Amino acid sequence: MKNWRYGILLLFFMTLGNFCFAQYKESDWAKRDTWMKVNELMKLAQVDQGSAVADIGCHEGYLSIRLANEVGNLGKVYAVDVRQDRLDRLDEHLKDRKLTHVQTVLGDYNNPKLPLGQLDSVIIMDTYHEMESYMTILEHVKKALKPGGHILILEKLKKHMRDKSRDEQTDAHTLSSQYVKAELEEAGFTISEEIANFGNWKNEKDKQMWILVATLPE
Repeated sequence: MKNWRYGILLLFFMTLGNFCFAQYKESDWAKRDTWMKVNELMKLAQVDQGSAVADIGCHEGYLSIRLANEVGNLGKVYAVDVRQDRLDRLDEHLKDRKLTHVQTVLGDYNNPKLPLGQLDSVIIMDTYHEMESYMTILEHVKKALKPGGHILILEKLKKHMRDKSRDEQTDAHTLSSQYVKAELEEAGFTISEEIANFGNWKNEKDKQMWILVATLPE
């Protein structure tokens, strides 16, 4: 009986885990394109042909691969994640697509391990709320950007969490732009673009996406 119960519990948590990360799997990318305005996002981050850009929290590479197509062979994409299994799957996707200008990077929770002074843009999409050492991360991003470079942060804010503290929000895997704006400014960035409503995450009305773009002073 105990073995039977253990098996049921194991199956439940495996299924739950797959459900939680389904939005990041390649099989879901086409559906994600219907609500994630990637081309507009890249324009906001000023990603062009030949750009050097980092995707921090890349998972299996949904954004990294689209960035690679945008920057072309003369550009460079650094795809950063803290889990090697995700990077291994991304490496497979890159091999299948013959994309050789994407470098996967196994980062630490407090250091994305980016090259110093080489990046035009850094994008952190639906990941910043997971960062406990966010000010340390921002310092590393500053060191990785060229003068005048850009950081774009996209997050979703659940409506029922709007008036909660930062800790309460991040515990619920959500975050308000007001906290992040203050943190970017404290880190020495200049806010250049603020979009309060970038659409709804997975078309769910309770999860409104927002974007902040900030510039590293020259």
